[in-house]
Amino acid sequence: MSINPPVDAQKTQAWANLQKHFDQLQKDGINLRQWFAQDSQRVQSLSFDAGDLHFDLSKNLVNAETMRLLAQLGHEVGLEQRIQDQYHGVHINNTEDRAVLHTALRRPASDEGKFVVDGQDTVKDVREVLDKIYAFANKVRSGEWVGVTGKRIETVVNIGIGGSDLGPNMAYEALKPYADAGIFARYVSNIDPNDLAEKTKGLNPETTLFIIVSKTFTTLETLTNARCARTWLLDSLQARGAIDGSDEQKADAISKHFVAVSTALDKVAAFGIDPTNAFGFWNWVGGRYSVDSAVGTSLAVVFGPENFEKFLQGFHAIDDYFVNTPLEQNVVALMGLMNVWYVNFFGAHSHAVLPYDQYLHRFPAYLQQLTMESNGKSVRWDGTPVTYQTGEIFWGEPGTNGQHAFYQLIHQGTRLIPADFIAFANTPNPTKDGDQDVHELFLANYLAQTRALAFGKTADEVRAEGTAEAIVPARVFSGNRPTTSIFGDALTPFSLGELIALYEHITLVEGTVWGLDSYDQWGVELGKVLAKEITPAISKDDNALAAQDASTQSLIRFYRAHRR
Repeated sequence: MSINPPVDAQKTQAWANLQKHFDQLQKDGINLRQWFAQDSQRVQSLSFDAGDLHFDLSKNLVNAETMRLLAQLGHEVGLEQRIQDQYHGVHINNTEDRAVLHTALRRPASDEGKFVVDGQDTVKDVREVLDKIYAFANKVRSGEWVGVTGKRIETVVNIGIGGSDLGPNMAYEALKPYADAGIFARYVSNIDPNDLAEKTKGLNPETTLFIIVSKTFTTLETLTNARCARTWLLDSLQARGAIDGSDEQKADAISKHFVAVSTALDKVAAFGIDPTNAFGFWNWVGGRYSVDSAVGTSLAVVFGPENFEKFLQGFHAIDDYFVNTPLEQNVVALMGLMNVWYVNFFGAHSHAVLPYDQYLHRFPAYLQQLTMESNGKSVRWDGTPVTYQTGEIFWGEPGTNGQHAFYQLIHQGTRLIPADFIAFANTPNPTKDGDQDVHELFLANYLAQTRALAFGKTADEVRAEGTAEAIVPARVFSGNRPTTSIFGDALTPFSLGELIALYEHITLVEGTVWGLDSYDQWGVELGKVLAKEITPAISKDDNALAAQDASTQSLIRFYRAHRR
C-alpha cells in the first residue's frame, strides 16, 4: 500500500510562523520567572494527565502561542493521518514495505477481528502467541518445567541484542519488586566473551534456562553467544556428572534448557531446540518496539502472566489516549512537537531523561535505541535528503547520581539541554533515616532540580547571601533551562508500559515532522557486513588483510603481534 510523500515541514506556514514567533521571543527575552509571575494559569494550562501519569510542561520555553503553533505544525505535516495510518496497518515503513503495528501487541482480546492487516487478524495472532507464552511461563514458575536432572528453573538467561536485549533487560530491572516466583534473570547481548562469562558465573547449569531471541535465528552476535552458552551448559553438566556426554543426553539437555523467540523454526530445530518451544512475532514488529511481544518472554516467566498483561494494558492506555486525543490537548504529541521546537529552533542536540527511581536505571539506555535508531536519518521516507537537523542524542542517569556528575553542564553550561524528569509518589522500599522519610528527601531533589533549572539564581540573590563579589559570577544560575516533569503514583508493570508507549509515540511525532521512516535501520547494516569481511583478516588470511584500508591493516597487525 503506497503512502503519500512527506510534507517538507520547513515549507509550511506553521514553520514560518514558528520562526517568526521564535525570533520575537529572542528579541523580547525568554524569562520563565516573568512568565510564571504574569500568568497565574500557566501551570494549569500546561499540565496534562494521560493514563495514570501526570505531566507538567510549564517549565518549558513555551507559551500558549508556542503550543498553538506547534499543534498547527502537526496539522500541516499530516500528523493525525500518520498516526491513524500506523495504527491501522498502512505500510508506513516505506523502505521495507511493512506495516508498523507494535500497537497491536497490546490491544485487548476484544479487538480480535477489528484490525485485519494484509489478510491477518493481528490481534488474534498476537493473543495466540501470548497464550502460548503464558502457558510456558506458568510451567516454569510452578516447577512443572524442570531441567535435565529434574530440578526446577531458578535463573533465566536471555540471549539477544539490540531490541532483543535492551527492552526486556530494562523492564526486568524496572520491575524487580514484582519477581515473585524465586526466578531471576540475566541478559547477555555483547559478543565480547566477557559478557557471557560474567553472566554465567556462579550459575547452576541444572537450574538455568536460556532464551535465545532472534527473529531470523541468524543474528551473528546472538547465535555466537547461543552456541557458546550451549557449550557452557553441556560442559558444565558433564563436569557435574549430570549427563554422560552421549549425543542422546546432550540433545535432551538442550531441549530442556533452551527455548527460542524466533519464527525460523528450521534453524531453531537445527540448534537443538524443540520448535514447539519457539515463540514467534511478525515483520511488522521492529526490534526496538518489541519488548511487549514474545521478546518479553523472560519477563512473563519472572513476573508472571498477570503482571505481563498489566504491562500490556499500560501500553494500550497511552496508545488509546494518543490516537483519540486532539493535538492541542494531546500531551504525547505536544512533547514530540516540543522536541522539534528545541532541535530545529533552539539548536539543541541532546535530550536528557532523568528518572528519579533507581529501578529505571536502564531506561535512558533503552530510549537511546528507540529514539536514535528510529530518527537518526538524513533521508526522508521518499528518498529525498532532509534540509534541517533531525534526531536527538538521548542520555541520562537515575536520580541523585546524575546531580553529582553531569548536572553542572545542564545548569550552567553553554548548551541548551531539554530534560525529562520522571518520578513516582510511592516506593516499594519505604525507608526512614531517623524521622526523615528518605523517599521524600529523594523527591525533594526531583522537585528542586527542575525549579533550579527553570528559575536559576540571580547575581543579587547570590550577593544577598554574603558571597564575595569576585566569585558571584560563578554562582549565578541563568535559569530558563527547559524541563518536563512526569509524575506517577508508583512504578508498576502498568506505568512502565505507559512510559515506554509515551516515548514510542514521541518518536513517531518527531519522525513525522522530519519526514522520516522511523522504522527502518539501514545504518546498522554496513558495519555488520564489513565485520564479516574483516574477521578472516584478523586471524590468518593475508589476502583478506591486504584488501583492507591502511588503518585497518595497521590495527590488525598490532592485534596479531600482541594476541597471546
